[in-house]
Amino acid sequence: MEEHDKEEGVEAGVGQAKWNQSPLVCHGHSRPIVGLHFSPVTPDGVFLASASKDGQPQLRQGETGDWIGTFQGHKGAVWSCVLNDSAFVAATGSADFSARVWNAVTGDVVHEFPHKHIVRTTAFERGLTATRLMTGGAEKTVRLYDLEKPEAEPFTFGPAPDSIRKCMWSLDNRRVLLSYLDTPGIDVIDLSSQTVVKRLLHGDGDGSSAVLDMVHTPCGRFMVTAEAHAVTIRHADSLEVVQRFSIDDYEVESADYCPERNVFVAGGSDMWTHMYDAGSGALLDHGRGHHGPVHCVRFSPKGDAFVSGSEDGTIRIWNMGSL
Repeated sequence: MEEHDKEEGVEAGVGQAKWNQSPLVCHGHSRPIVGLHFSPVTPDGVFLASASKDGQPQLRQGETGDWIGTFQGHKGAVWSCVLNDSAFVAATGSADFSARVWNAVTGDVVHEFPHKHIVRTTAFERGLTATRLMTGGAEKTVRLYDLEKPEAEPFTFGPAPDSIRKCMWSLDNRRVLLSYLDTPGIDVIDLSSQTVVKRLLHGDGDGSSAVLDMVHTPCGRFMVTAEAHAVTIRHADSLEVVQRFSIDDYEVESADYCPERNVFVAGGSDMWTHMYDAGSGALLDHGRGHHGPVHCVRFSPKGDAFVSGSEDGTIRIWNMGSL
């Protein structure tokens, strides 16, 4: 790959804007970043939530990276920090065996839900009026909390075949998707019947790879997964594969796709961020600067930037220019 002038940036594929190779660097965490989550575009802007092993989840302005506040109270590593679609409410999952719901405006704890083991993943039901929160982790149990009735016992589903790495709602909130710490593939669970209705296999097609990351694109049309040495893009509604790309140069821990630019980004063990053409799979360029493996990458809902979080405890915002 040719070296490119840092001030001029890099062409991000046919018809796409430039990728600025001088990212905004966001300090504030003292230990590895293990999760990043953008809010949708709201009347107050775009917000970015970060989870870290330092136990201090943070909220930032999504475009500038400016620190807004820290959600204080967990007594262990925080593996997940997410915002609901309005960005008024945040949820966290922690190694202190608890999930917490926060007022994202004041930073106050609204609810605390004890668990029997590490809470690794949290996800709000989709929609501005949604009221349910899903959690999962080492307990191998899915819990659904109704935030309008927080004192009620949660709906539970399990036991899962393995510790739950990631949970995600389907677009219609009728199904949930689960990936696991070591078990390959993704289980699609119908909530009405409480049964696994589909199993998505990844990697080389034989289900040999655990899914390390999964995310819906901000537009909601696609789902992206990272599977160590592959990135898969699927239709979010049918879950049919659109494209699958093999990546052998490093272990991919996280990936995301920007359909408006037809590019995807990936990060992992080699400490760089990589941008690829989503039509051909060709590597367009890579971003250097992190001093540890890249654990998470996410596109902004505006498609004008992506963020990366690393073992080095920093978040970097890579500006791509307006669409």
